[in-house]
Amino acid sequence: MYDFIPDNPYILLTPGPLSTSKGVRNALLRDWCTWDADYNEEIVQNIRRRLVALATAKTQDYTAVLMQGSGSFSVEAALGGAIPQDGKLLILTNGAYGKRMVQIAKALKINYIEYSLPETEAPNAEAVSTLLDQNQDITHIALVHCETTTGILNPLDELADVVKQHGQILIVDAMSSFGGIPIELDTLGIDFLISSSNKCIQGVPGFAFVIAKREELQKCKGNARSLCLDLYDQWQEMDKTGKWRYTSPTHIVRAFYQALDELEAEGGIAARYKRYCENHQTLVAGMSKLGFKALLPHKLQSPIITSFLYPTEDFDFVSFYREVKARGFVLYPGKISQADTFRIGNIGEVYPEDIVRLLEVVEEVGV
Repeated sequence: MYDFIPDNPYILLTPGPLSTSKGVRNALLRDWCTWDADYNEEIVQNIRRRLVALATAKTQDYTAVLMQGSGSFSVEAALGGAIPQDGKLLILTNGAYGKRMVQIAKALKINYIEYSLPETEAPNAEAVSTLLDQNQDITHIALVHCETTTGILNPLDELADVVKQHGQILIVDAMSSFGGIPIELDTLGIDFLISSSNKCIQGVPGFAFVIAKREELQKCKGNARSLCLDLYDQWQEMDKTGKWRYTSPTHIVRAFYQALDELEAEGGIAARYKRYCENHQTLVAGMSKLGFKALLPHKLQSPIITSFLYPTEDFDFVSFYREVKARGFVLYPGKISQADTFRIGNIGEVYPEDIVRLLEVVEEVGV
């Protein structure tokens, strides 16, 4: 489409892939050998250690396993590895990514039940507790922290507390929250946390990862329903040699290393969370003045991505999208089944001044 692009022609205001820094993009320009120590030791193992340190102060109790593919690959690896043949999984769903866990459970023939809610409602801890009391054969619980279907932030603290009170294993899809929202694994009692290279750490797509409690990862041996997505075997290989069992996405991994450097330079997760919150607050206030109402109430809303209702019955999102894109910003269509919406992401290499410019563009384009 473009003969020559001196730099990005627009900012991606999406839930990922998202806009990255020049430093991250430049890191893709060198080739790496998967056998060399300068890749396996200095990059792969370094990344694994740093991910664990971002997730918990009790680094000796946890490890990180990197896995080729998108975030859903690692969700499948975690579910397929963590749950034994005689286990039973409870999946909390209030959006497309919880539903994807259900699809995975069906495909892998995992015994499961689903606690399904409307897309604009968060799971209730008391209801989950009652469900666990009624189904004492449940061994594992899986949930999505931030459902980017709407941008809802599910009450992880409350839900994790219920899970631990009942003694089950907790699996958290933190795809769109880890690195951008503070999460302390050992405090919450999370056993498996899953995220991706192209979300809040602000790398590019190509691999995902599972940060897991070592004692629970040990129990995954022999559980995998897949050769390529065997979480336990991938962990064993990485611990022994730093190598991936099969070809690793070397360029993507090196770019992620750079993204981790930039996260640290920004001030860590707390500083990034503050920026994302400011992006979100600026966005919602400005869009409200322009006649766009947020789908979710403030108490349910994450700072990751925001859904807006169509302002009028005849609003043409496709036309609106094209006009906004032509002026330097890419938005995201809606995914909710209950209402006509579109979404605007607050994450990535995006700052409040970018949101201010977006608001100027939206006002110029009109509805």
